[in-house]
Amino acid sequence: MWQARFVPLPALDLNLPHLADVVPSVLTAMGVAGFEARIPIRGDVAGACVLLVDGLGADLLDRHAADAPTLAALRGPTLQVGYPATTAAGLAAVGTGLRSGEHGLVGYSFRVPAAGMLNALRWREHPWGSDLRERAVPEQVQPQPTTFERAAAAGMAVSVCSPAEFAGSGLTRAVLRGADYRGVFALGDLAATVRNAVSAGEFCYAYHSELDALGHLYGPGSLPWRMQLRQVDRLVESVMEALPPGGLLAVVADHGMVSAEETVDLDADPALFDGVEAVAGEARARHVYTREGAVDDVLQAWRARIGSRAWVVARDEAIDAGWFGARVLDEVRDRIGDVVAAARDGAVLVRRTAEPMESAFVGHHGSLTAAEQTVPLLLAGL
Repeated sequence: MWQARFVPLPALDLNLPHLADVVPSVLTAMGVAGFEARIPIRGDVAGACVLLVDGLGADLLDRHAADAPTLAALRGPTLQVGYPATTAAGLAAVGTGLRSGEHGLVGYSFRVPAAGMLNALRWREHPWGSDLRERAVPEQVQPQPTTFERAAAAGMAVSVCSPAEFAGSGLTRAVLRGADYRGVFALGDLAATVRNAVSAGEFCYAYHSELDALGHLYGPGSLPWRMQLRQVDRLVESVMEALPPGGLLAVVADHGMVSAEETVDLDADPALFDGVEAVAGEARARHVYTREGAVDDVLQAWRARIGSRAWVVARDEAIDAGWFGARVLDEVRDRIGDVVAAARDGAVLVRRTAEPMESAFVGHHGSLTAAEQTVPLLLAGL
């Protein structure tokens, strides 16, 4: 058995600029009423786009600046993405201006009372199952008003530029509602749609997913990943070339990424499931839901068997450390595992039987390391 040793519990600094602060700050700079400028952005913005490049961690950008000269030249402040450092939570932070304890999308997958285990990206039962848009109505799972709804109500023209396949998805309805959804198919129409929106004086949110996909498949920093980073750099350059006077492009990311260095197959250790009803989340950020009265036993078993390869804590410990933000709503609390396991260093807590596809990934994210938590804020224009 792996020998456990004491590892200090990390606490997130809630005063650092956060991914959730970006859209409210840009809308404030555009003169939209009802928002707070949490990040200094010069005012008089006539049209703006927040472009989220999935998986573009600040550390990765710095290490591969030669492949992305346009992005590197814009390098400025960094943002913290909060826990978990994963796409569903990151897109919700952008779409609501809130952290995960308030928007409630607390993982790649998590338990929703009366609906079961929800895969928030696919809005399906996890790890296998049917569409949950009727049992877990997106607008009820995430009922907070989105930044797009609020901006549209204040009179701003708001659009979302994202892959056409995501139009009407559960995640889109939960965190991106309120905007005119403009589905795209490739980098070319993504760039063209963003250019048109900014030139028309709109606020646009745009999303690019392929850098993250190649990071998962080949590893962050791999040759395929670097070649995709070059395409992202050209995308940003293409948008910048067409920015009108007063136009703003803000490039951000939802998380960084690490390569798997040590693999723990949870499904291969039955002792980890004694007293456990379900395990959700992902390989770097696990939610463990226990049977009644079994929390302490499960906590001790996971600590003993996982050891220093993860921070393994009870729900209240994670909340008190600020992992889910300063405020955790009552209805969100039950979505967080009774036990939370956040992987350290390069460890991954996979489930080869229950999650074969995700378990085969080379690159992962979700936890509390700087490589996962820190993303760039790149501002161009004005």
